[in-house]
Amino acid sequence: MMIRPARVEDIPKMCNLMFQLTQHEISHRDMENRLNFVNESPFDFLYVCEEKSNIVGVLGFRIRENIEEVSKYGEISVIVVDLENRGKGIGRYLMNYAEQLAKEHGCVGTWLVSGFGREEEAHKFYKQLGYEITGYRFVKRN
Repeated sequence: MMIRPARVEDIPKMCNLMFQLTQHEISHRDMENRLNFVNESPFDFLYVCEEKSNIVGVLGFRIRENIEEVSKYGEISVIVVDLENRGKGIGRYLMNYAEQLAKEHGCVGTWLVSGFGREEEAHKFYKQLGYEITGYRFVKRN
């Protein structure tokens, strides 16, 4: 297995993986816009995980400044493993990679946001890796 920065030619597979995560279609153009966004940002990164030249996972990583304690955290902004490849350690591999990125960027820890309805699979997985539930996210849309 290998993790590398996402490239334009990865977009079709990334669209498919993002659909598996969100159950919403993401167009090639939207994914290309996201890739361009992270390529222009000093704080955002997008990676793919390959196994035998097949993309089996996507990892979005962001550096977040924490004003309360004047520190930085690594945020896992996206993590998804292909349905057919779950249970093979790929998610753990991606999480370990994100945690290492956080250390390399001088972050004091790593965090992520995960939605309701994912308690049985994703939340259980995060807890097994030592992540704790620390609060809720409140959103107000315009």
